[in-house]
Amino acid sequence: MKLVFAGTPEVAVPALDALIASGRHEVAAVVTRPDAPAGRGRRLIASPVAQRAQEAGIEVLKPRKPRDPAFLERLRQIAPDCCPVVAYGALLPRVALDIPARGWVNLHFSLLPAWRGAAPVQAAIMAGDEMTGASTFLIEEGLDSGPVYGTVTETIRPTDTSGDLLTRLAFAGAGLLAATMDGIEDGTLKAVPQPAEGISLAPKITVEDAEVDWSTPALRVDRVVRGCTPAPGAWTTFRGERLKLIQVTPVPDRTDLAPAQLSVGKNSVHAGTGSYAVELLWVQAQGKKPMRAADWARGVRIADGETLGGQGPDTP
Repeated sequence: MKLVFAGTPEVAVPALDALIASGRHEVAAVVTRPDAPAGRGRRLIASPVAQRAQEAGIEVLKPRKPRDPAFLERLRQIAPDCCPVVAYGALLPRVALDIPARGWVNLHFSLLPAWRGAAPVQAAIMAGDEMTGASTFLIEEGLDSGPVYGTVTETIRPTDTSGDLLTRLAFAGAGLLAATMDGIEDGTLKAVPQPAEGISLAPKITVEDAEVDWSTPALRVDRVVRGCTPAPGAWTTFRGERLKLIQVTPVPDRTDLAPAQLSVGKNSVHAGTGSYAVELLWVQAQGKKPMRAADWARGVRIADGETLGGQGPDTP
């Protein structure tokens, strides 16, 4: 088939690579988000998908919106049979959905109908799921509601961050998307409507959502930290300034600390939660680089009774 691939971030690149490498289909063009400012100089940088397509000599389309008339006209000229999609980042209007003969097929990083939305991997970790996966489905105008072509499953490991899990799913999903294109072309694959039961939603996680609530149990604190790593980054406050939490680990045999209360040992830092303590392993203070929590604690000289999420030991 003649394909136009739509995607933007690094996580979409393995799927583009798989389609290019398959040799069975022609990737005629790539659709991606416009160049965005990045780095200290805020220079405009092409998306990872755009950079990979340019390396492969593939035409790159960067519409401000997918309903731009010039983009739609170019898509009609290319006349793709199908448009595979991975994390493109913009809603597709009906007029765009109708152009490819076999529609737009999305690779979504959950086992649909679970975790429809922008942050399925983060949501699965934060909910404590033990299993997740990826699904390919035919895009409709509803939110991730179209019929499913295929799935792959992936175990969520106890220490997985969303970054770890998403990397594995990107590669497993790349193979699934390539196989889905093959099955659509040869007629062996039919999309099956999603069940009405088991629907859950995974909206984009905001910075506010990523603040740790120390009154919740240790397992919840751990899941929030892992689910929000690397983005948007779990955080709390210490002495009125934001402290990013990069890695923690539950400590079930430490039950003597009140929620948010800190305890500093020679080479360890513990914080109380709504159940037992967690050990802070890696943190990042405001304006500083990531560091081991024990090194951070030595630098700030934590006083007895100090807590996270408050102003200090004298806060009422």
